[in-house]
Amino acid sequence: MDFSIWTKEFTITMKNSIYLIGIIVLAVAFGFIMVKGNSVSEEVYTAPVIDGVQEVVLSLKDYNYSPNTVKVQAGIPVRIYLDSSVVGCLRDFTINDFGIRKHLKTPEDYVEFTPTIIGRYTFACSMGMGTGVLIVE
Repeated sequence: MDFSIWTKEFTITMKNSIYLIGIIVLAVAFGFIMVKGNSVSEEVYTAPVIDGVQEVVLSLKDYNYSPNTVKVQAGIPVRIYLDSSVVGCLRDFTINDFGIRKHLKTPEDYVEFTPTIIGRYTFACSMGMGTGVLIVE
């Protein structure tokens, strides 16, 4: 009789374990789908040189800057604009490594600087909610 009780308890425990494993698998799959769906793809945008200045226009896509990765050449001035889709704190544009922080109120406002050191630099809004990478080659 003790064996049958243990068997019944074991069966219930196994049944609960199967449910628990199923829930964990579903949670992991759902989490993967959510992270994959919300991640910003690294579309690399190479800034064109227009009248001696590398021009970049950033917009808002998936609550972040787009393009999210910008490639520029060292030694040539860079001018970054934010188009009218960029709103809120993302209009307060920063590149800390270059000492840049400017509130770009309109799409005509811009930041301009000349990168001289090759590397990867983060740009962001002042709150760090929107980010991107500037690659200087």
